[in-house]
Amino acid sequence: MATNVVTRDELIDRVSQLVPQLRKNAVRSDETRRLADDSIDALADAGVFRLRTPKRYGGLEADTRTLVDVAAELGRADGSLSWVASVYWIPTWMAGLFPDHVQDQVFGESDSRVCGTLSPTGMAAPAEGGIVVNGSWKFISGAHHSTWQEIVAVLITPDQQPLPVVAMVPMSQLGIIDDWHTSGLRGTGSVTTVAQDVFVPEGHYLPLPLILQGQSASERNADSPIYRSPLLPVASASSVGTLIGLGRAAREAFLERLPDRKITYTEYASQAEAPLTHHQVAAAVQHLDEAEFHAYRLAGQVDGKCADGAGWTVEERARARAGLGAVVSRTKQAVDILGGASGGSSIYEDVPIQRIQRDVHAAHLHALMHPETNAELYGRVLCGLPPNTLYI
Repeated sequence: MATNVVTRDELIDRVSQLVPQLRKNAVRSDETRRLADDSIDALADAGVFRLRTPKRYGGLEADTRTLVDVAAELGRADGSLSWVASVYWIPTWMAGLFPDHVQDQVFGESDSRVCGTLSPTGMAAPAEGGIVVNGSWKFISGAHHSTWQEIVAVLITPDQQPLPVVAMVPMSQLGIIDDWHTSGLRGTGSVTTVAQDVFVPEGHYLPLPLILQGQSASERNADSPIYRSPLLPVASASSVGTLIGLGRAAREAFLERLPDRKITYTEYASQAEAPLTHHQVAAAVQHLDEAEFHAYRLAGQVDGKCADGAGWTVEERARARAGLGAVVSRTKQAVDILGGASGGSSIYEDVPIQRIQRDVHAAHLHALMHPETNAELYGRVLCGLPPNTLYI
């Protein structure tokens, strides 16, 4: 397969044209706890799900700066939709580390979408020609519309040592438990998936430590720049665009309502006239500016190192996690200011700022995005201590 060269600007333009339609669907997705099928179809037609697919399968092998820009535009329309697109990009990139014959199966379908996790909540047992996996995985965003899932299970090696392995499994072999009843990012449909005696053949699973280091078993992807960095910096840069988009959406939603709002029980006939509002808007926008700085610096570092094949120091890898946390933190500060300044009427479901704020709060709690956790890791490394996690 071959693909036409599509520029970053063309991709952003495609997505921008979809924003009005996607915004309308966002309310329905929030209510039904899963993405609207026509939103998924629209993104598939625009090429969003092929951004990290190898070029030989019709993909674009886009850099992470492009991911940030596309996810930000999606986030303006629907935080849940942007989140799922970002989640697909990461396991799709991981699939590119697997042997080429496995990629032929994963990407052989015309519209492959890969969801996944990094949590080793399954168990694997050796079997002839592979392993047998049992277990379940929570928070599987986009599972309803996926064709494959990347799972992590613990395999007991012949010397009785536990080894977490990453496996590529068709969604048709997994069950789904619809337990996604949450306050934020409701439209992501991040359900629990279940494996019961699922056989995974050799080659379809790799040791998690190798995946975290970005070590590839693929021959045909060996010269592709996007595979020259370890997983966590790549995943961090792939995730920040959703927060940037949610921040922009909050700014737009607040300013759109501003001309027609007064401050109840005061003499201000227009909220826009109040000095308090000026301070609130200025502070929020400055936080959003800081979030964009951290997002684009992170993407720039990942893309730069991928382009020249430079290695990553432990400090740089910790800073990638910290940069992700900084984007989340600054965006949450901004959205909380704007949400708090939106008045009592903003609690109605048809006012977008309340959904945006719920989505940002949900993202803030994600284990790999939590600002305090990531800052502590960065500070630990800066103080000369080894990282206390494999996820770096």
